[in-house]
Amino acid sequence: MQVNIQYNNSHIDIRVPDDAIVYRTSYKETENDARKLVQNALKNPVGSSPLSEMLRKSGVRSVVIVVSDITRPVPYADFLDIVLEEIEDSGVPRDNIILLIATGMHRPSTADEREHMFGSEVCERYRIIDHRADKGDELVTIGKRSRAGRLIELNRYFVEADFRIITGLVEPHFMAGFSGGRKAICPGLCSLETVKAFHSFSFLDNSKARNGNVEGNPLHYEALSIAREADAHFCINIVVDRKHRVVEAVAGDLEASHNTTCRLVSKHACPAVEQEMDVVLTSSGGLPLDAIFYQCVKGMVSCLPAVKKGGVVVSIGSCSEGIGSSEYQKLMYEYSGRWRKFLGHIQSHGNIIKDQWQFQMQTKVLRHVGNDNLIFVTDGLSASDLTRLNVNGIHASEGCIRQRVQELMDGLINEGRSVAVIPEGPYCTPITKSLRADMA
Repeated sequence: MQVNIQYNNSHIDIRVPDDAIVYRTSYKETENDARKLVQNALKNPVGSSPLSEMLRKSGVRSVVIVVSDITRPVPYADFLDIVLEEIEDSGVPRDNIILLIATGMHRPSTADEREHMFGSEVCERYRIIDHRADKGDELVTIGKRSRAGRLIELNRYFVEADFRIITGLVEPHFMAGFSGGRKAICPGLCSLETVKAFHSFSFLDNSKARNGNVEGNPLHYEALSIAREADAHFCINIVVDRKHRVVEAVAGDLEASHNTTCRLVSKHACPAVEQEMDVVLTSSGGLPLDAIFYQCVKGMVSCLPAVKKGGVVVSIGSCSEGIGSSEYQKLMYEYSGRWRKFLGHIQSHGNIIKDQWQFQMQTKVLRHVGNDNLIFVTDGLSASDLTRLNVNGIHASEGCIRQRVQELMDGLINEGRSVAVIPEGPYCTPITKSLRADMA
C-alpha cells in the first residue's frame, strides 16, 4: 500500500507492505469553520463566564493576547479577528490590545511569518510583540516561586496588562504530555532562568515525562505552577487535523479548558500501540515543524513506543532552515558521536545550556535503537552536517527524497522486517496500551 508521509510543505508517497501498521489521528471533519468554532467557544466556555461578560464586568482597559510562534501550525488568520472583535466590542480600545508571541527560547518572528500567521490586516491594525527571554528590561519577577523553587520571571507586557488571554495548539507533547494551556506561559513567556527546572536533566529523565501523560509529569506540574501564579484570565485551546484545519476550540478557565481539550486530543491523536515493530517510518510533521533539525527530534522520540528495542527508526524532515539555534548547533557539534559524554556532563553540572533539552530527548532514541539505527533522511542538510548530529544521516539531493526513502525502506522490508508508519510524525503519538487504558 501507498502511505502519504508529511514532508516540508507537501508529502511523499512511500510503498509499504499491506500488513504494515499505520498510526493516524482520527479527528472528524466539522461542518463549522474556524471562526464559528472559536466564536462558539468564546460564548460557551468551560469553567468561566463568556469572554465578553468577563471584559465588561471588570472594566478592562488593556488586553494582551498570547499567541504561538511559527513552529506551531495554528491558523490564526482564520479566526483571530473573531477574538479581536469580541474584545473591542467589549469596550477595549484597539490601541490597548497587544498580540504577544510566546517564543519561549525560540528566535523572534519575521515580518513574513507574522503576515502568514495573522494576515496582513491584523498586522497593520494591532501591535505585535515577540517575547524575548534574553531581554532583561522586558522581564519582571513576580512574587512567588515555582513548584520547583525557581524565581518566576515573565514577560513584562503580559504581567502589566489588565486582562490576560492565552491561546495555543493542544497536541501530544514529547516532554510535557500535551502542549497548549499552561505551556503558553511556561516556557512561552519565561526567562531562561525560570525554565531551567522545567528543562532540567532530572525532569526530562523522569519516565512520566512523555507523550500523552500529565499524571506525575514534572514538566506539567512545573509549567502549571508558573501559569497559576501568572494569573491568565482566559484561555483558548485550538485543535487541528492533519491538514492544519481547526476541528475544535475549547475556551474558558486555564486548567478546566485545557483538561477538556487534552482528553479530546488523547482520544484522537494517541492511539494504543498494537504491536512493537522492527522498523518505524515517521515524518517530522512537515512545515512548519520540520524546518529545523531541532524540531525534527520530536518525531524521532514520539515514535519510540511503536518500535522494538534495538529496532530501526527512519525519520524524515526537510530542515529547510538548517539545524537550529547557534547554541544548539554548537552543542551538537561539540558532542558529535559522544552523546553518553553529553549526558554525563549535564547530569553532573548544574548550569543549563540553552537547547540542551532537545539533545537530551534525542538520546532517549539513541539508547533505545542505537546510533546506527536512528536513520534521518533530508534534502536540507549536507552530508557533512548530518555526520555531526548523532544520527545515521542520509542526504538526498533536491527532488530525490521520495526515491531515497523508498530505496531505504525496500531494503529493510526485503530483510523480512515488520513495519509501522506514522505519516503525521509527532502530531500522532502511539502510546502503550497501559497508558491508553489509564486515559480511558
